[in-house]
Amino acid sequence: MSRQRLTRIRLITVATAVATVLASTLGSHWATRALAHGARHVAGPVWLRLTSNPGISFSIGAHWSLTTVLEAIVALGVVGVAWNARGTLAAVGFGLLTGGGVANTLERLTSPSGRVSDFIAVGSFPVFNVADVAVTLGAVALIVEVLRGHRLVGRP
Repeated sequence: MSRQRLTRIRLITVATAVATVLASTLGSHWATRALAHGARHVAGPVWLRLTSNPGISFSIGAHWSLTTVLEAIVALGVVGVAWNARGTLAAVGFGLLTGGGVANTLERLTSPSGRVSDFIAVGSFPVFNVADVAVTLGAVALIVEVLRGHRLVGRP
């Protein structure tokens, strides 16, 4: 891979991660204000309903005392691997994973309660936030790349 292409791929990864952190942060700030007094129906089974989440995703690990530490370690691990992403879709996938992990970790560290704000409700599925969506879409992007037979990372 040429040095120019590697730089472009890394820029895509970083830009996607930064955009994800911003979108998640803005979404959570909006939700804590706009939904503080009740839920809003969007369409069909989709509601915006504010809840706080002490766990990682979907309240998994709600009783773990090391939730934030685990999130940070995973996010740093993804950053390390993402730096060597080989293709555009892999770069976007790693950026979404990184941004989602960092966004949830930052929110947990800056929240007085140590919890994240979840506010997207779809039917009986657990309530989630923008960062959770990003992590899920990032994982899907990476799975698609693997199923297409592409390597996710490699040296230039």
